[in-house]
Amino acid sequence: MMEGKVPSEQHILSAFDRDLEAVQALIMKMGGLVEAAIIDAATSLEMRDEELAERVRKEDRQIDELEELVNEEAARVIALRAPTASDLRVLLSVLKISTNLERIGDYAKNLAKRTSVLVQMAPVGDSGGALRRMAKAVAEMLKDALDSYATRDAELAMDVRIRDRDVDQMYNALFREFLTHMMEDPRNITACMHLHFIAKNLERMGDHVTSIAEQVIYVVTGHLPEESRPKGDRTSLVTDGEEDE
Repeated sequence: MMEGKVPSEQHILSAFDRDLEAVQALIMKMGGLVEAAIIDAATSLEMRDEELAERVRKEDRQIDELEELVNEEAARVIALRAPTASDLRVLLSVLKISTNLERIGDYAKNLAKRTSVLVQMAPVGDSGGALRRMAKAVAEMLKDALDSYATRDAELAMDVRIRDRDVDQMYNALFREFLTHMMEDPRNITACMHLHFIAKNLERMGDHVTSIAEQVIYVVTGHLPEESRPKGDRTSLVTDGEEDE
């Protein structure tokens, strides 16, 4: 057989590495869009900016399209390259991370949807600022989770996982604050229900970021964390922050 007809193992591995890098680049791009969506959605609420909120809603389509592309490319690489166990672990983590990012994007879009409703109502205390601070905490967690994935830093991923408790505590404080406002003035009830929905969405975003961090730990160590992650959400209002898309 003539030399050059059959690619060498090194060439096959190099092709796989390029494919894997391309898929992971899509994940990082998707993560950047989601991080921006979180901050912009919270800013639109605090500043009562309906135009910014509408932009967040429209740009969610890009996040959805990237998730589809990540899934297609990861499936293609698995089918064509027959990856080893450790490489397959990375590709499976990519699929799970993209799913978590897509859900976070949906929560950001849902948050933006509430802006157009809340601008018609009187502000309730410093709720807009408090929710923006909570969103900033979640966005910083997401940035660190993505950085830990890019650098394979399990220690940073563990730190992100622990910080989810801080987000839960911020949610609990807001929950109590909204209850107080509703009891003090029944006219606040409708606005506070919308605001609680937003806070719950942010709390759920934190859970999805934590899941991303756990995938990083899985990629690096080959095992998901065994101990239950710390949770600080102790509220009893019957809602999970979900909304029909």
